[in-house]
Amino acid sequence: MPNGKRLVLVDGSSSLYRAFFALPPLSNSRGTPTHAILGFTTMLLKLLREEEPEAVAVAFDGPGPTTRHHEFAEYKAQRPEMPEAMAQQIPYVHRVLQAMRVPVLMVPAEEADDILGSMAVRAAAEGYQVILVSGDKDLFQLVEERIVVRDTKKERTWGPAEVQERYGISPGQFPDLLALMGDSIDNIPGVPGVGEKTARDLLQRFGTLEAVLERSPEVSRPKVREALRVHVEQARLSKRLATIRTDLPIPWATADLTRKAPDMAALIELFRELEFSRLVQQFSQPTLA
Repeated sequence: MPNGKRLVLVDGSSSLYRAFFALPPLSNSRGTPTHAILGFTTMLLKLLREEEPEAVAVAFDGPGPTTRHHEFAEYKAQRPEMPEAMAQQIPYVHRVLQAMRVPVLMVPAEEADDILGSMAVRAAAEGYQVILVSGDKDLFQLVEERIVVRDTKKERTWGPAEVQERYGISPGQFPDLLALMGDSIDNIPGVPGVGEKTARDLLQRFGTLEAVLERSPEVSRPKVREALRVHVEQARLSKRLATIRTDLPIPWATADLTRKAPDMAALIELFRELEFSRLVQQFSQPTLA
């Protein structure tokens, strides 16, 4: 990445889910489940140590149905309910972030992806190097010279070259790819019968979803040609669902995300309550925190 101030933007839900399912169940002596809190906190501390960013924030989905839910009722409808043990840990994660003085970015009825996209594009335009921390491939569409996606679980960083090498398309074509192949995770329908390889081949040949739809009579495979003809509006809907907004009127300036020293007393008290003895010891020695 080019030189400049570094902004770390964490996809809170993605990181929390990963922590919950990656670690064996753990609870404190009062029976409060704690493994997702521990995993999330450990990940964030490691990230801050390694990146030493000038600014940091964590984004979560805002409450209420989103624009995508209003447009397509089945959006994310197949996802199972959040496990109760995970839901119990979310308030503690927010308390950890508050004690660490890390801003939490939430906007009612807006998804974390759109908050991340809008914040990342704004910061990149101001000269920041932006590191989006998520396991969600949807964010690849935001990748450019000053914006990368860091997958902390796989310890992999995705820039423009990595996206191009893996998918055979540019980051800007990623919503078109998802529009054609669909996305089972978000329940985006795509075009029936079009998988990743076919979608990639179509975009390499025609460039955009609209060009693919317009020139579908030129597609040689009869089943694909017919599917593109029949499912034009479904493909366009899928692209709208897959496209991350970068123009939300978010209420934060990049300067608001400037990294601050943690509230050590509050953090140690919270870690004692959660019985994270190693973190209590670490933060009781400020030079090691």
